[in-house]
Amino acid sequence: MADLKLLYRELVSLEIELWNGIEGRLRAEYDLPLTSFEVLHLLLRRPGPRIQDIAEEFSITVGGTSKVVDRLESAGLCERRANPNDRRSSIVELTPEGRKLVDRAVKVFEDELELRIGSVIPEQSVREVTAVLSALRTAGRALDAERKTAG
Repeated sequence: MADLKLLYRELVSLEIELWNGIEGRLRAEYDLPLTSFEVLHLLLRRPGPRIQDIAEEFSITVGGTSKVVDRLESAGLCERRANPNDRRSSIVELTPEGRKLVDRAVKVFEDELELRIGSVIPEQSVREVTAVLSALRTAGRALDAERKTAG
């Protein structure tokens, strides 16, 4: 029988160590927390999301997302503008300064991923592990939705 508790501990420990390692380098080189990088990176990849879209992307609350965006906006890295499709929401966009920062930070992020994952396991294993983790996340979301519906 598979040791699910061991798998759980390994996954959680890996996530923490990976997060801390990447964040440590981003903070050292750009004074950029990984949470902020993740939002800036999303804005680079998918221009013009609403706060709600960002929250859904990262499975975090709208309030928490709004606070991150507030900090980034105060730092001049992004800005909100009126949503032409919905007056009740705004669109978040990178500023030129934010784009320059995230362009440089992406290189650090990718270097760390290569060092911590790519240089350790072969490309085929990366694809297989990614598929397994995606399946686990999908199943977990379905279970949560089922429980929410059941009350």
